[in-house]
Amino acid sequence: MPKGIRKQYTPEFKFKLVEESIRNENMTEVARKHGVNFTLLAKWKNYFLEHGKQVFETNSGKDTEELKKKIAKLEQIIGKKEIELNLIKNFSDFYESKNTT
Repeated sequence: MPKGIRKQYTPEFKFKLVEESIRNENMTEVARKHGVNFTLLAKWKNYFLEHGKQVFETNSGKDTEELKKKIAKLEQIIGKKEIELNLIKNFSDFYESKNTT
């Protein structure tokens, strides 16, 4: 590979190697087997161990707030439409009464 060009690894590949290094407990062997620098594999593994818990976290609080905002906006739209409909009905009733007299 030409100097200065970095090899790109897929998330699936990184996860596979990290998983294998956790099960095997020999990161040197795993890195050598897959042709990856030991330091790079160690970096992936540390990142996974530090951030892996986020997989199990829920964003229910954030999601709930977003849904509440969306509901409020939709209720506001519905309110405006009800006002528009009432105005149209009132105008319609007014003109209807003018035409019948």
